[in-house]
Amino acid sequence: MNLHNKVAIVTGAGEGMGRAIAIRFAKEGANVVLAEINQAAAEETLATIGGRALAVPTDIAKVDQIDDLIARTVEAFGRIDILVNNAGVTKPLGFFEVTEADWDWMYSVNARGLFFCMQRAAREMVNQRAGKIVNIASIAGKGFRGTSNIAYAGTKGAVIAMTRIGASQLARYNINVNAICPGATRTNLFEMGIAEAVAKRKVTREEAVRRMEATIPLGRSNSPDDIANMAAFLASSEADNITGQSFNVDGGLMWD
Repeated sequence: MNLHNKVAIVTGAGEGMGRAIAIRFAKEGANVVLAEINQAAAEETLATIGGRALAVPTDIAKVDQIDDLIARTVEAFGRIDILVNNAGVTKPLGFFEVTEADWDWMYSVNARGLFFCMQRAAREMVNQRAGKIVNIASIAGKGFRGTSNIAYAGTKGAVIAMTRIGASQLARYNINVNAICPGATRTNLFEMGIAEAVAKRKVTREEAVRRMEATIPLGRSNSPDDIANMAAFLASSEADNITGQSFNVDGGLMWD
């Protein structure tokens, strides 16, 4: 899984899965562009990576900032080989608690922003007739009942659909488009869910984690590195003939 001298954009690279992916790509030899709305978090990732990396403040909900991200990447490194669409937002909400503002917030980043990142990066990839796009979806997009909320699940279902259509329409340019569907992953979102379980069930954090992980066939939640491992594979030449797929990384929570 050698990414030597490849140019990779990772959105939401300041923490969690995005940070793990960015660090893994750098270890594989890639030049990594960290697209992150939280500049302090981006600088922490940048300090960890060092070397040939660039942090670009980016609000994925704003297309003009996506355009700036692409332009600065090409200016710095000359091309784009890999895009990982990791940036995403959500919060725990019941069915009747979802507001229009919640809906618009989640769709603006998770679906709309993701598409325009794909489109803008693919325009550059067409020039070299090669590229890898990896979208971070979720098992929520496949109907996982434990999703944080219905709107979030809808955005991730949209990511899976856009991955398939994008793969179909970009295949003629030798651009691969795939998605990763994480299950329970130890990130800030994971901690939000555990905190909610602690409050509702009046149990300790350790007990809430134990109960949650007991529902996973392999018995453990993901570390962010589990997702980074799959992203590194899909971004590499080892995945050259894989496109349009949505891979669950979830310990067996979902089977399709």
